[in-house]
Amino acid sequence: MKILVTGAGGFLGQFLARALLADPSHTLVLTDLIDTPIPKGSQNAQNATVVKGDLIENLDKVVTPDLGAVYIFHGIMSSGSETNFDLGMKINLEYTRTLLEKIRHTCPKARVIYASSQAVYGRPFPEVITEDVFPSPEGSYGTEKLMCECLINDYTRRGFLDGMSLRFPTVSVRPGAPSQAASSFISGIIREPLADQECVVPLTDRSFPSWVCSPRTLINNLLHALKVPSDALPSHKRTINAPGLMATVQDMRDALAKVAGEDKLKYIKEVDDEDTGRILRSWAYNFDNSLAYKLGYKADTSFEQAVREYIEWTDEQKKLDSQ
Repeated sequence: MKILVTGAGGFLGQFLARALLADPSHTLVLTDLIDTPIPKGSQNAQNATVVKGDLIENLDKVVTPDLGAVYIFHGIMSSGSETNFDLGMKINLEYTRTLLEKIRHTCPKARVIYASSQAVYGRPFPEVITEDVFPSPEGSYGTEKLMCECLINDYTRRGFLDGMSLRFPTVSVRPGAPSQAASSFISGIIREPLADQECVVPLTDRSFPSWVCSPRTLINNLLHALKVPSDALPSHKRTINAPGLMATVQDMRDALAKVAGEDKLKYIKEVDDEDTGRILRSWAYNFDNSLAYKLGYKADTSFEQAVREYIEWTDEQKKLDSQ
């Protein structure tokens, strides 16, 4: 299958590309505004093509009649969208709609997997959130994601494409540098101390909960999304809350100490950042993933598992770098 990944230079795009390339029957088109390498250690690397540049300017290059699937990962993250409303709307909404239109007219049978977010939900939260809870985002990022979900629903209902939106939990532990996301500390609280660097947590309340999943689990679920039958969901309701688990700041600290030692906790600095805290408190943290489980998606077993997986990944990268 020929598969397009937008925003492929980000860490999820890189993880997904490597996983997809493990299947020699797949050919990939990886596109992003930034330099996008073919992931280290990839099998069948010759099956991947990289297109660098503005997505809209390169639509004719990256969207072709033979595409079988598209993963939509490009975007401006939560804090970035809140700081720059116009840029967030342009990239997250307008670029996505333009891409969907191109798919509609070029490869309407393609499976389109859209990276949405739990940020579509806003307060007041019910005790547990399911897909039946009405989304009411409190930030521009969640609003843009919800509008794109509605587009995916309608384009699928009308037969313009075969869409599916996955509302991601916060992914931790992310490799690389901190991002513009308000949730960036949820990876930084593990990643930076492991590298003997300081992480600033924008909350002093250690009981603050987040809904999280590991990169490995999310990638497995994204691969699974290629296989879910189209008729498993109604044509006008194509959104799934991807499985996650609840972890507090204290849970994260405890996992770090257990896996890497108590001395790593000295690198964690806690402050109250009013703007970031407002965004974080507007996000839900307790989900019923029954629909996802019914469709075959999986969840992590613990946050500690995510920490151990990150250490395994960093050790693997060091070996690849030394070769």
